[in-house]
Amino acid sequence: MPETPTPAAFPPGETARAAIRAEARRLGFDAVGFTEALLPDAVRARLDGFLAAGMHGSMGWLAERAAQRAQPRGLWPEAVSVVSLGLSYAPGEDPLAILARRDRGAISVYAQGRDYHDVVKSRLKALGRWMAQRFGAELKVFVDTAPVAEKPLAQQAGLGWQGKHSNLVSRRHGSWLFLGEVYTTLALSPDPPERDHCGSCRNCLAACPTNAFPAPYRLDARRCISYLTIEHRGPIPEEFRAPMGNRIYGCDDCLAVCPWNKFARAHSEPGFAPRAALAAPKLAELAALDDAGFRALFSGSPVKRIGRDRFVRNVMIAAGNSADPALRPVAQALTEDPDPVVAEAARWAALRLEEA
Repeated sequence: MPETPTPAAFPPGETARAAIRAEARRLGFDAVGFTEALLPDAVRARLDGFLAAGMHGSMGWLAERAAQRAQPRGLWPEAVSVVSLGLSYAPGEDPLAILARRDRGAISVYAQGRDYHDVVKSRLKALGRWMAQRFGAELKVFVDTAPVAEKPLAQQAGLGWQGKHSNLVSRRHGSWLFLGEVYTTLALSPDPPERDHCGSCRNCLAACPTNAFPAPYRLDARRCISYLTIEHRGPIPEEFRAPMGNRIYGCDDCLAVCPWNKFARAHSEPGFAPRAALAAPKLAELAALDDAGFRALFSGSPVKRIGRDRFVRNVMIAAGNSADPALRPVAQALTEDPDPVVAEAARWAALRLEEA
């Protein structure tokens, strides 16, 4: 177990906590909690079991930095406390309604607006600067690109609990929270952890189109549509193509059916508002994107990271599932695409549409 670092000098604990909470709220964060920079051994055991079973698929970075992810002081030995923060991106409309429009592509709610990394990190940096000036403490800020056990820390800090879909659930914000952390040398008294409120509900498990949950609280990423459309680089395995429907970037099904969402209010962050071009884009138009067109359309969006080829591969799977004969010539036009994965998906789509 890492040694406990020496905390920085600071005003009385409750004064510091109240001031940090107030500033975080002023900056627009919807949830704020405090916890020690220490996680139980069960977090590492759970991660090790996930990795040993190969459920992380091609996400090798999870294994490479497992020690840092499982223990905050593995990433930064000087950390004493963690400020866990949440920013709501709850949609104002039913995010699953798009699934019935088979000639359109379904992009996950979180990716329809501005890249959340930019929005969350800018606010984290602002909070960090304020904390450094106010308390003279050292600190580091993180969004989900760093090896941080965000959900266990958020649960330990009282923001919510890890539901049966393995994502964080909040009693106030449902399943729609972006998370960020401030690791600091300040000694801040922890908030009580949130307990599990899932009860006997299995909505999220039943909603998964590809049966990606081998058991409650366990996700096999290799079967998850979010993994398949975003992280997976090769051809989509045949068994998952039909269940993907028209989901071309991510999947909201397990999040959207959570009963706790009934308490969530639609977000008020302008950067998260859906861009008109991404709310219900036509598959035929997306299929025609070249690299330059793709980059232009998804400028400032997290979708841009996967590149044109992987994205158009996903569009071809959606086209093949559309049963729309007008999309057959669209697919046929890509059967000789320079990218072999796109070409293979296009051939599959064209054949499927011909049979339909």
